[in-house]
Amino acid sequence: MYEYTWYQWLVFFFCYCFFGWIFESSYVSLKTRRLVNRGFLRLPMLPLYGTGAVMMLFVSLPVKDHLVLVYLFGVGAATMLEYVTGWGMEKLFKVKYWDYSNQRFQIKGYICLSSSIAWGFLTIFLTEVIHKPIEELVLSIRLAPALILVSLVGIVFVADVIESTKSALDLGRALEAMSKVRTNLEEMQVQLALLKSELKEQAGERLALAQKEAAQRKVMIREEAAARMNGVKESRVARIAEATAAKAVRLREEIQSEVRNRVEEYSLEHFERIVSFSERMEALKESKWEWKERMPKFQRFYFRGILKGNRLTVPEKHREALKELLEELEKIPRRK
Repeated sequence: MYEYTWYQWLVFFFCYCFFGWIFESSYVSLKTRRLVNRGFLRLPMLPLYGTGAVMMLFVSLPVKDHLVLVYLFGVGAATMLEYVTGWGMEKLFKVKYWDYSNQRFQIKGYICLSSSIAWGFLTIFLTEVIHKPIEELVLSIRLAPALILVSLVGIVFVADVIESTKSALDLGRALEAMSKVRTNLEEMQVQLALLKSELKEQAGERLALAQKEAAQRKVMIREEAAARMNGVKESRVARIAEATAAKAVRLREEIQSEVRNRVEEYSLEHFERIVSFSERMEALKESKWEWKERMPKFQRFYFRGILKGNRLTVPEKHREALKELLEELEKIPRRK
């Protein structure tokens, strides 16, 4: 491959991954005034910078004596890499690890004009200034030490990529699951409010209907009593009136008992439904964080790194879930 062997290209890749991590982490740490371990990996490496640097070198080597072509090739290669990487990571992990949406002349937040222009100048700076001393150092390493270095770093790098990818996939699934639970909870809260309103309204209607029936029955009893007393001797009027009054008292008690039973029966049915809704809501809330208790220590390390070391951008439907996830992750005790 031009002037370098395959293992020398790998050494360059690892070196620029490391230098990119230093640059990115230092910039973000100074900007936020706190230490930030930037990147997708937990190793002090940023593969995007390593891949970008190697690609810039590869495409610029044939035209290294023409700075304009080096600039243009660097712009094209780095912009294409940034777009493909950003698009692929969002499709795979459901989040954006960088977002240029607030920049002018951007495409879907993956790339923007100012960034592409900067990549071109960075390509010239890389080929003319940075790469020359690194090239001398790498070319001075003998074959055996170079192969040992590449093998050791490569094994650790691949292992870190695998774990970081698994954690990022888990994060995407967790956000989707949490958003779904949140949506279900909101729907259940609406249904619960409607159920309570329906209970109150229909219980009132049943009470009014029972009271109306009671009033009608009282009128019927009075009419019946009046008909019985019509034409009856005065000596019997008092007894009939007394019996009618007692019957009215018993009837009132029966009606009140019936009204209470009807309302209680209806209320109990709806109360059980309300309790069922409430229990399901609590179960959903608890199930949302079951993964937290089962999370191994090393996975917490990766989760914290991904969430705290990157300014993630998620779709609107996942924003509340991401915020809640960050808050809950802080509650997980750090095991010694």
